[in-house]
Amino acid sequence: MTSTDLQKNIKDFFKGDILIDEPALKKYSRDASLFEVKPTLVAFPKDSSDVQNLIHFINENRKIYTGLSITGRAAGTDMSGGAIGEGIILDFTKYFKKEEVDLEEMKATVGPGVYFRDFEKETLPEGVSMPVYPASKSLAALGGMIMNNCGGEKTLRYGQIRNFVKRLKMVLANGKEYSFRKLTMEELNSKMEQTDFEGEIYKKTFELIDANYDAIQRAKPQTSKNSSGYALWDVYNKEEGTFDLTQLFTGSQGTLGILVEGELGLVKVKKHDKLVSLFFKDWDELPEVVKRLLPIEPESMETFDDTTMKLGIRFMPEIAKKVGKNVFSFAKQFLPEVMLGIKMLGMPKLIVLVQVTEDTKYEVDEKVEKILESLEGIKVWHRVIDTPEEAEKYWVMRRESFNLLRNHVKNKKTAPFIDDFCVLPEKLPEFLPRLLGILKMHDIKVNIAGHAGSGNLHIIPLMDLSKESERAKIPKVSDEVYDLIIQYGGTITAEHNDGIIRTPYIEKMFGTQIYDLFKKVKEIFDPNNIFNPGKKVGGSIEYLKDHISKE
Repeated sequence: MTSTDLQKNIKDFFKGDILIDEPALKKYSRDASLFEVKPTLVAFPKDSSDVQNLIHFINENRKIYTGLSITGRAAGTDMSGGAIGEGIILDFTKYFKKEEVDLEEMKATVGPGVYFRDFEKETLPEGVSMPVYPASKSLAALGGMIMNNCGGEKTLRYGQIRNFVKRLKMVLANGKEYSFRKLTMEELNSKMEQTDFEGEIYKKTFELIDANYDAIQRAKPQTSKNSSGYALWDVYNKEEGTFDLTQLFTGSQGTLGILVEGELGLVKVKKHDKLVSLFFKDWDELPEVVKRLLPIEPESMETFDDTTMKLGIRFMPEIAKKVGKNVFSFAKQFLPEVMLGIKMLGMPKLIVLVQVTEDTKYEVDEKVEKILESLEGIKVWHRVIDTPEEAEKYWVMRRESFNLLRNHVKNKKTAPFIDDFCVLPEKLPEFLPRLLGILKMHDIKVNIAGHAGSGNLHIIPLMDLSKESERAKIPKVSDEVYDLIIQYGGTITAEHNDGIIRTPYIEKMFGTQIYDLFKKVKEIFDPNNIFNPGKKVGGSIEYLKDHISKE
């Protein structure tokens, strides 16, 4: 049957909107990744019953619509290809906009379509926040943030978003909605006694984890962040006697069910802060600086390289507009950096932003003093920035680096395919030159930004993907880089997730035994493979190569 026939049949029960026109299908064939995958249909569900009825329809008509699938989508800022698929794209940003902030319980109930920028408008005036957000926080929505297990500039203190997920409402493969939260063993046993699909989910998942508990715990990446694979190691805690399937869904990229509501924990916003900007002539001193600063417990240590800095200078009018400044007054703010450059005899190779945020001005000043003392004897220049207005110029530059690259690099495009590795910070001096050597050997220029405190760097290659010779580099370089990451005990993705780009390498990352467990998890939750197929398990390098966008 055609898309028109499918649209007509779905409209019989679907209250939301449905699009099958070519402009819509073209738009939804892309996310922020380097892939293009054309969907069959785009739907905007009005409520959970729309999602439930759609899953029932697919289950009942599997013989007619062979291989029809559902890919949940929020803002579409996914850099791994996780928000695109060949079946039905479910866009939640039109109707799933629920926001309820409970200050007494320090939690918020949200729909997956809520943009983080709108969420902050509700929380920040109340002096609270959910502090784990990506650099694309002005564009991202909470559904994608949860399903990708996002991290960001405050991850050093607060971890990833899974630390804030308290409850999730999911529509599962049988077309019914269930609520998931952390359970005691008594509550788990009660669930496993149920003779329905929910009981089967709990029973099979517990048995799988319990039977392979030690192997699963050994497989957990020792890095500070990870979003690769299914987080089986975070579900069953033998010592606490708890079982929490929200931890399995978080970071699953919608491959186990469809998220329709989430409950997130909140924290009080600390009232005082200062930024210490550090300027390096090379990368060699970075690990020692990180080692000395981590015990002081800054809130974040963000980094970007000279390529990003040059882009920021080149496109200063655009950045000035982002922060609501006149370009001349904004440029004037960089005079201290110009004078510092003269002292350094050139532009820094690397800039690290050390954010200190505490409840009192005394605590902030004390930490800043300790930071400056810890830098003694290290060849690094610094500035202490007292005002949020001046600090914002750096944060905008850091957050907008990917967009600047994507929009302004002539004849090349951003090609995020090795963009999110994480290794222990102390291994960076040995690891990074080897990684850059691989890229140089393949003649790939890159932009580097990321999270220095956790060893999570975002390396964004710049490539002309209209050329077959350039596209052919992607699987070859991925193989070499991921081998290197694994050799150094790292993870192939800290916060951007697997998607189309990294799913073919998950078995390389975790080994056959754990990858087989991931496949069994997928079979337990999604026996008909209708939820975002080809992500987490079942992806292939051939599919990857065939769907790289040439535009």
